[in-house]
Amino acid sequence: MVAPLVEFRSVVKRFDDFVAVEDVNFTIDAGEFVAIMGPSGCGKTTTLRMLAGLEAPSEGNILMDGRVMNDVPAHERDTPLVWQSLALFPFLTARENVEFGLQMRGVGAAECRRRALEWLDRMEISEFAERDIASLSGGQKQRVALARSLVIEPRILLLDEPLSALDANLVIRMQSVLTKLQRELGITFVYVTHSQSEAFAMADRVVIMSRGHISQIGSPKDIYRAPANRFVAEFVGRNNIISGAVTKTAAKTVTIEGSLGSFTVQTGQHDAPRKGDVACFVIAADLAQISVKKPKSGNVIPCSLISEEFIGSVVTLFLEAEDGSELKVQLQERELAKMDLKSATTIYLSWADEHGHYIGVD
Repeated sequence: MVAPLVEFRSVVKRFDDFVAVEDVNFTIDAGEFVAIMGPSGCGKTTTLRMLAGLEAPSEGNILMDGRVMNDVPAHERDTPLVWQSLALFPFLTARENVEFGLQMRGVGAAECRRRALEWLDRMEISEFAERDIASLSGGQKQRVALARSLVIEPRILLLDEPLSALDANLVIRMQSVLTKLQRELGITFVYVTHSQSEAFAMADRVVIMSRGHISQIGSPKDIYRAPANRFVAEFVGRNNIISGAVTKTAAKTVTIEGSLGSFTVQTGQHDAPRKGDVACFVIAADLAQISVKKPKSGNVIPCSLISEEFIGSVVTLFLEAEDGSELKVQLQERELAKMDLKSATTIYLSWADEHGHYIGVD
């Protein structure tokens, strides 16, 4: 079995009385693209800074290649960091910015220039090599920052919300650039973001954090389809969360009754709840169905249409149930075009039994 490149073992980080990161345990393999995701203040950037050597753990150990790195300073680690602010030198040209890390490692002037120009060409901005940083666009600056970090050929590249200042079109383009680079180079990427779309589009695995703890680790598909708890289900969005009292339990199913009705859900790997517990389950918006005629059987909730959101060919319908709960359905525009929802007084949301994902006791 191949040992992980990076390992966090029971890592805690305190700032005076505030615990920013608590009992964090996870590994990162060589060549893996891992995204650390969560809301503001969840501990994701602090975790990245500890990996970079900019903060030291208060407890626990961070290992690289089996070596404890807690007291190894940042400049002795092979972990360059691309900042949200990019941290480019405004008084240097694009080429000189890329050369900087090589110069600090004692590389000769001619070799520095050659490698810097090679990487600027690889990032498709070689024509801006002698431009001042201030004259470059946001996307061009982003590519300079990436070239500066990658020119030293690190084993691990750390990225702290590097796309947050870019407009939507540039974000999509840079996602493609980052994914292609990571696959071509085989470098381990550790990418911090609050954006689900960025993490899910690029990462092999996603670490979701909340209040300093890890809530779930898994592939984007696993996290989207099988959130571990209510926080993850709410954070990744586009999920319908239904809760109620447990009225019946069986070997692999549980019946939950609430203001929206009574529904039977498969419990999967979760411990079976007791009768009377308040529990909840999730139906992903793209696994729910709608119709203007009430289905004869199955899981059905009568609703009214609130609004529609079009993103390309995908439409999200926002519905309101009789108890005031908001529910969501995602479908293709061509499917929506076949329905006359505007004139319908009631729209019925339904789903197959196997599409309800039980997430445990509230």
